[in-house]
Amino acid sequence: MTETGDPVDGALDDLDRRIVAALQVDGRASWHRIATVLDESERSVTRRGNALLAEHRVRISTLGGHNAAVLVRAECALGSVRATATALAQRADCVFSYALSGTPQCVAEIRVSTAHLPGVVLDELPAVVGLVRVQADPVLRVLRSVRRWRPAILTPAQVAALEAPPHGVQQPDGSEPPRLSPTDRALTRALAEDGRASVTALARSAGISESTARRRLEWLQTNGHLWSRAVVEPALLGFPFEALLWIRVRPGRLEDFTEHLLADPCVRQATAIAGEFDLVVDVAVRDQASLYAKVGGGPWRDMVQSVQVSVVLQAMKRSGVRVPLGGPGH
Repeated sequence: MTETGDPVDGALDDLDRRIVAALQVDGRASWHRIATVLDESERSVTRRGNALLAEHRVRISTLGGHNAAVLVRAECALGSVRATATALAQRADCVFSYALSGTPQCVAEIRVSTAHLPGVVLDELPAVVGLVRVQADPVLRVLRSVRRWRPAILTPAQVAALEAPPHGVQQPDGSEPPRLSPTDRALTRALAEDGRASVTALARSAGISESTARRRLEWLQTNGHLWSRAVVEPALLGFPFEALLWIRVRPGRLEDFTEHLLADPCVRQATAIAGEFDLVVDVAVRDQASLYAKVGGGPWRDMVQSVQVSVVLQAMKRSGVRVPLGGPGH
């Protein structure tokens, strides 16, 4: 919906938006639980939810692996931005890849340990099609990941009722991925294919009992080796204007500004990086005017030294999941 109450073109209807928002809180929540929290018919929620998943309007992604990442900022040859962003998205270690307005023309997050970073930067990235210049900024700290994005769709009480038990959160430290047992690797592979796979299906795929599958899944989540997230285009939720903000914060104001950022439901992701910028922030809003109002005054003017805005023209990959050509449903 727009600020005047009119629907955004292509956006989901109210019930579908609330179902997707519930999956953003807990991607493995049962339809019964979601229906109870939303105060809707379980039959309607189940039918609508399964349709959203079948049409790929929302997908449940499960990530694990390296506890380190770099943000790749790429300048591309004329006419090759789409090809370069797609080539980066095809990497198995790529979390997201976006084509952007301005410079850089595309950005990607690559999960790589400190030990393997030289090979990626010096050998692999220069070979990417269409890439003219590249900078890889190590991720220092994740202030908000996309899986913690809570757009203003559900009430705080509904979000609290859907919150899964707290799981381990690991901050980047440059380390190699943990060595998992064959059973745990089998579970992670199954969840990578279907983030909502039942414990019964997980047990069958790993060749173990349901009680063991449930126990190992809980261990993987609690220890921060595995986490799920709902992957959805912000436009479907009524936020068609997405941008990355490259921010330099005034000296001594980083803590205050971070607190301000994390209170804003428009902030999808916020990351502290090494390099010329302090933070890169992914925001999704209803229109350009909303973004201008957000960064043009108030606390931003007092706490921020500079802001560079890059509009997200197209997402090639989100949360480890390739975005189909033409968008969701294709």
